[in-house]
Amino acid sequence: MYGNIWSQGLSAAEVGMDGSTFGELLRAARQRALHTLESLAEASGVSVRAISDMERGRSLPRQATLGELMDALELGEDQRRLLLQAAARRSHQVPQQLPPDLAAFRGREEVLKAVLASTDQVAADGGHVVVSAIGGMAGVGKTALAVHWAHQVADRFPHGQLYVNLRGFEHPGTPVDPGEALGGFLRALGVPSSDIPPGTDERSALFRERTASARLIVVLDNARNAEQIRPLLPASRGCLTIITSRNQLSGLAAAEGASLVSLDVWTEAEALAALAARIGAERCRREPEGAAELVALCGYLPLAVAVVGVQLGAEPLMPLRLAVRELREARPRLDALATEDQRVDVRVVFSRSYQALTPGTARFFRYLSVHPGPAVSAHAAASLAGVDLAQARRHLRELTSASLLSRDAHGRYVLHDLVRAYGTELVEQEDDDGLAAEARLLDYLRHNACTVNRLIGQDPYQLPDDPVPGVVHVAIDSREEGLAWYRQEEATATAALRSLESPELVRHRIDVTLEWVSWTMVAGRWSEEITATRRALDGSLALDDPVAIVRSCHNLARALVETGRPDDADEPLDLMLGQLHRLTPQQQARAERNMGWFRSRQGRHEDALRHTRRALVIARSLGHREEIGRVLTHESWCLALLGRHDEAMARSEETLPVLRELGDQRNEAAVWDTIGYVRQRMGDLHAAVAGYRKALDIFVELHDDYMQAEVLDNLASAELELGATEDARASWARAADLFGALRVARAAEMRAKAEALPQPQARPQLQPESEPEPEPEPPER
Repeated sequence: MYGNIWSQGLSAAEVGMDGSTFGELLRAARQRALHTLESLAEASGVSVRAISDMERGRSLPRQATLGELMDALELGEDQRRLLLQAAARRSHQVPQQLPPDLAAFRGREEVLKAVLASTDQVAADGGHVVVSAIGGMAGVGKTALAVHWAHQVADRFPHGQLYVNLRGFEHPGTPVDPGEALGGFLRALGVPSSDIPPGTDERSALFRERTASARLIVVLDNARNAEQIRPLLPASRGCLTIITSRNQLSGLAAAEGASLVSLDVWTEAEALAALAARIGAERCRREPEGAAELVALCGYLPLAVAVVGVQLGAEPLMPLRLAVRELREARPRLDALATEDQRVDVRVVFSRSYQALTPGTARFFRYLSVHPGPAVSAHAAASLAGVDLAQARRHLRELTSASLLSRDAHGRYVLHDLVRAYGTELVEQEDDDGLAAEARLLDYLRHNACTVNRLIGQDPYQLPDDPVPGVVHVAIDSREEGLAWYRQEEATATAALRSLESPELVRHRIDVTLEWVSWTMVAGRWSEEITATRRALDGSLALDDPVAIVRSCHNLARALVETGRPDDADEPLDLMLGQLHRLTPQQQARAERNMGWFRSRQGRHEDALRHTRRALVIARSLGHREEIGRVLTHESWCLALLGRHDEAMARSEETLPVLRELGDQRNEAAVWDTIGYVRQRMGDLHAAVAGYRKALDIFVELHDDYMQAEVLDNLASAELELGATEDARASWARAADLFGALRVARAAEMRAKAEALPQPQARPQLQPESEPEPEPEPPER
């Protein structure tokens, strides 16, 4: 019928006005103009897919799109009028309720690409797509994305668009009743008010009936929960339903097959593009650093960037650096993001999510905002709030579902900076004991570190007393679990020691610093240790605590030595010596032994031996066999360094049985290293290598990477003397790797030794001048 419709001169009334008729008219016009789909798309600027959808009756064009097509087809006035009439939508049947698309919409390219690609499947299969996210907090731009998406695909849904703000998180007021929303939908679809039933269930049934064969978009914005949404879902397989909510709608995904689309804050590039769209690209180009810092201070939150953009747009002469300073110095921070319109006031928007929480979770959220680090574990969160772990997990689930929290790749919980700022305000308003929460967090870090240190073979700083009430004890049963706990809480410990500055917490900060030095030794955090320990030393001096002063001086000196500055260690070591008379004899013995180690690393071997023998006198007077074994171990090493080889060997042989009886494998390995060193100096290289290898095997078993590297250095020198150059190279290279992983300055020395060795000479291969003649095969028998 439609192939020669133009030649028949039919009127619009004779042809009919449905989408299929328009599609046939468009196809006939294209074929009459000798256009392919591709050539018409190129001439009109309309995509091939859009033209194909129109011709197949799947969509009707917007006015502007239709004009472009008719211009490209060079239609006459009668033909234009007929096509316009065929494309006309009857307003009572084709609702167009979408809010305007945001002119300054920027970013979200990856998310948009994914949702646009899914639109075909959604329209065909009746899926319901939920715009939500783990990071889908208030102000993240869920509505903007939903409306932009709907506008992008509106042409593909010829029966229109329905939109409702369900006010799930607005104040004042209550969420929209589903029955009320259905009444608005039905009226928009042309149902007379007198025909709309009173009950929600009946309205929902009528809505499904009226949309059973429709192709339309339904946007359910700002939904509170799945119960509010379910009556509003159309039944047609050709409808696209877009839902936004601060709550994760996992139940809707499970029961109705909804797809969950994750929406997080902007990337820096997206935030900068959005700021430029509001204040002008040239203004951002003039002050790129200022623009970057502005969006960073906004936490890349779209709402916050929009507020700042509006403020700067009203003051076009204000330098961005001045805006940065005002935003950075604003106290409280959210005051700088306040507006007269409460719909876009960042503090007010956050408050609506907070007010929807249960009372227990609201209290938990306030304490969570006290956490100083970028991410918090469930155990640390429980300790902050002073609740048991099971309760904490329930609160964390509720907060994550409400999009006030997200989770990182390690399963920790992340609080956005601006949400944290809001929570901190609440702590002050509710008169919560934030100081007690900080004390519990520090005690959590100290108490569990002490437990771990016993498992990784490090002496705890002090035997822990019972933690303060509310601190969670982590069940750690192995070295691997202990190191995993240290890795998990490292950022928290660093942030806590840096930012929890209340004078009442000095004791807690010192204790955490001194306990966490074990992690420094395992992970090589020497530079960080210098910063943290200087603070701990200042606090120890303020408290006039000799034990803490001595331990802080020791840790600071060790970090300076390992970063290649042994001479700088004299200052803390002198301070340490000045406190020895205030220590108990047992503490004095340990301090003198440690002084011996430092002096040996400084090359002051006579001083090292003198301190070591003082420690031995004290340890023997106390009858402390464990300390005697440690001191004897170091004394034999001091004697070896001084070239007193016979004495060193005698002391080593005396010490080994003591250490074996005590089960002290670490010091037994150190003695075998000393034996190897002495044998090497006495010319017995094979015995030296045997001693080094015994030491190395034990340190490998103990996972002591530092001492493995020490022994490998000695072993390599013996291998080199034996002529085993490649073995020596491998040992020094391995020592360099171990020291490098621990960020010890001596890694460079080990690498240099390995690289200084001559490379093996490749054997030249003699090439025959001609192919050799094959040998004759033996005769068969």
